[in-house]
Amino acid sequence: QVQLVESGGGLVQPGGSLRLSCAASGSIFDINSMGWYRQAPGKQRELVASIRRSESTNYRDSVKGRFTISRENAKNTVYLQMNSLKPEDTAVYYCNIEGRLKVSYSDFTSWGQGTQVTVSP
Repeated sequence: QVQLVESGGGLVQPGGSLRLSCAASGSIFDINSMGWYRQAPGKQRELVASIRRSESTNYRDSVKGRFTISRENAKNTVYLQMNSLKPEDTAVYYCNIEGRLKVSYSDFTSWGQGTQVTVSP
């Protein structure tokens, strides 16, 4: 009932920048939390950054000062601006959205399909 479409991944050199986008559509009443996770080969999925409806944000220590998460509520879209990228940022990035559905007001959690970010010379 809720679909997420991610875009913006790719190959970039160390020190470069990328901007990820994730747009949600479907039977959405409201969105509480929006976030970005990543998973590198052989590693567990980890939270990169999250933003709540109040606009409060949370970042993992390794990306603080380099990544910025933002949201555009009118478009049900979350962004991740990634600057000063490092090879260790290489991973598949997934967006995650939590909110409530229309009519039933049931809670939902949805994941994007994932977008590859590769940082390499």
